[in-house]
Amino acid sequence: MKVPKFADLILFENDDVIVVNKPPFISSLDEREGGEINMLRMAKQYSPDAQICHRLDKETSGALIIAKNPGAYRSISMQFEHRQVKKVYHAVIEGTHVFEQLFIDLPILNVGKGNVTISKQDGKRAETWFQSLKYFKHYTLVECRPVTGRMHQIRIHLATQRASIAGDEMYKGKPVFLSALKRKYHLGKDQEELPIMKRFALHAFEVTFNLLDGNPITIHAPYPKDFETLLKLLEKFDS
Repeated sequence: MKVPKFADLILFENDDVIVVNKPPFISSLDEREGGEINMLRMAKQYSPDAQICHRLDKETSGALIIAKNPGAYRSISMQFEHRQVKKVYHAVIEGTHVFEQLFIDLPILNVGKGNVTISKQDGKRAETWFQSLKYFKHYTLVECRPVTGRMHQIRIHLATQRASIAGDEMYKGKPVFLSALKRKYHLGKDQEELPIMKRFALHAFEVTFNLLDGNPITIHAPYPKDFETLLKLLEKFDS
C-alpha cells in the first residue's frame, strides 16, 4: 500500500487543529505491533506536538481531528466528553432499509481483544441515529449519527437491525462482488474475483466542533476512491 503524504490529507488547518481525511487501512494510533505507519506518527512528523483527538477504526476512512498543541487537545477532548462534537458517517448496508430518523439505543460492552457485544446488563450507553439516503435493489446508503462514541458502535447497531455494513465480516456483512451485480460478468480463466471494496463500507463524512475561539466549524471529508467506486457501480448495476 502506498502511504499518502500527510499534507495531501489535510482538509482544514489553523494554529491549533488539523482535520484530515484519513485513508482506509491506516490505524489512528499505534497498534501493538509497533512497526507500521499510523496517523499519529504521520501527524507528529508534520507537527511535533500533534495529538489525535478521537479514533477511527483502521478500515474506516474520513474526518479525523488532530490537535497541534496541548490547549487544543484539552478543548476538543472536553467537547467529545460533553458530546458536543457532531459526527456524521455514511455507510453502505445490506438490504433495502427505510430508516426515517431511526434511533438505536442499545448498550455496548467491550469484551476485549477488539470485540464488543450488546449487553443490557453490563454495557455502556450507546446511541445512534440512522437516516436512509439512497436506495438500491440490494443495498442502502445510510447516514449514521452517533451520539456516544463506543467502539464499533455504528457497526454493531446496524447489525442489530439486520442491516450489516457491506464487507463487515465481523458483523455478518458480506463483501460486494461485481459478478453479483452485473449480469454478464465474465472472469478470465484462473482469475480470482476480488470484492469491489477490500474493507467494510463506512466513511466518516463530516465533523462539527468548536475552534478555540468558540466558533463552530463543519468539515466535510470527500469519499475515498473505493467508496465512490462502490456507489457508482451500485448506481449502474443495482438501481
